[in-house]
Amino acid sequence: MKQQKSPSLLGGAMIIAGTAIGAGMLANPTSTAGVWFIGSILALIYTWFCMTTSGLMILEANLHYPTGSSFDTIVKDLLGKGWNVINGLSVAFVLYILTYAYITSGGGITQNLLNQVLSSTGSAVEIGRTFGSLIFCIVLAAFVWLSTKAVDRFTTVLIGGMVIAFFLSTTGLLGSIKTEVLFNTLVQGEQQYLPYLLTALPVCLVSFGFHGNVPSLVKYYHRDGNRVMKAIFIGTGLALIIYILWQLAIQGNLPRAEFAPVIEKGGDVSALLDALHKYIETDYIAVILNFFAYMAIASSFLGVTLGLFDYIADLCKFDDSLMGRTKTTLVTFLPPLLLSLQFPYGFVIAIGYAGLAATIWAAIVPALLVKASRKKFPHTTYKVYGGNLMIGFIILFGVLNIVAQVGANLGWFASFNG
Repeated sequence: MKQQKSPSLLGGAMIIAGTAIGAGMLANPTSTAGVWFIGSILALIYTWFCMTTSGLMILEANLHYPTGSSFDTIVKDLLGKGWNVINGLSVAFVLYILTYAYITSGGGITQNLLNQVLSSTGSAVEIGRTFGSLIFCIVLAAFVWLSTKAVDRFTTVLIGGMVIAFFLSTTGLLGSIKTEVLFNTLVQGEQQYLPYLLTALPVCLVSFGFHGNVPSLVKYYHRDGNRVMKAIFIGTGLALIIYILWQLAIQGNLPRAEFAPVIEKGGDVSALLDALHKYIETDYIAVILNFFAYMAIASSFLGVTLGLFDYIADLCKFDDSLMGRTKTTLVTFLPPLLLSLQFPYGFVIAIGYAGLAATIWAAIVPALLVKASRKKFPHTTYKVYGGNLMIGFIILFGVLNIVAQVGANLGWFASFNG
């Protein structure tokens, strides 16, 4: 019998990186302006370590179950129906809300892009937001419907384009970094940092979300735990490097005291570029960042919906046949698509709560899963480092994020306004 060839490590790593590096990373420098550069790097590294470890905990638990098993099967068996309901609601809420958000954002950019390409001097074309959202969703959904391999190939292309666009847009910014700005030695504005550390964590957590893809990669790599582990480390490591370089590029050029108008507009990219324009030429950067944002949205959309697709298939027990995958595709994409057509600008409030749900699913539940799986399955082919101490460390990380998010919404903590 011919041995099945394992897919490339790069492909899986690109799925992880593509899911993590969403358009939300553009708001990271603004969201962490309170703790500034050193504080934001510490927060990012801490979050990277905890989120990568919790992803590996899902991997360890997942390997004890049949190929194709996702959160519904694993959580129900290891933690019971109660936890499965809580986890199921958080998984579905986060993945559906993110899918909805990416369809609305991607649809808007698709609309603008097609209007520019199809319009001429004599006649203007206006396709509308609905058509833009439909094109964006249907084209990318086709890759998820085809296979994980199709997502791997296209995501690799998108990540390659993102990396090129990222370095083109940041080369000028990295070359003009001023140390007095980066380390905030300019005595202007507020000089406190520690009070804003806790509120920076939830933003960082959302920047490392990839956990829905772990069951997909277990299936993709034919249950090779070490290969999945390497793909996770490479993918999240690439995300961390890009985030740190982006922090350098923005917080090394725009003084901390100048973030007020950007914060006022919720970290909007155009507001950020307007603020930067006082210190560096940004016209060409704006064009490249639009390409970057589009590829980031598309790659995140593919990664998020691949995880949602496998979760739905497991939950509804749809098989991997043509008809089974078609049914899974409809359940995965139709609800967020219809919601985006009905409410094309309404995701801002909902997405604020997605982070809270993600904390349960991506931090607390994985730690509880691995603890329960070690009791039920003493012998394992893959085991996460750190023992029981690491389980407690990840649970503490989850609790800190819940406190930070609830506290920020209730006004318990200081808010940096520039």
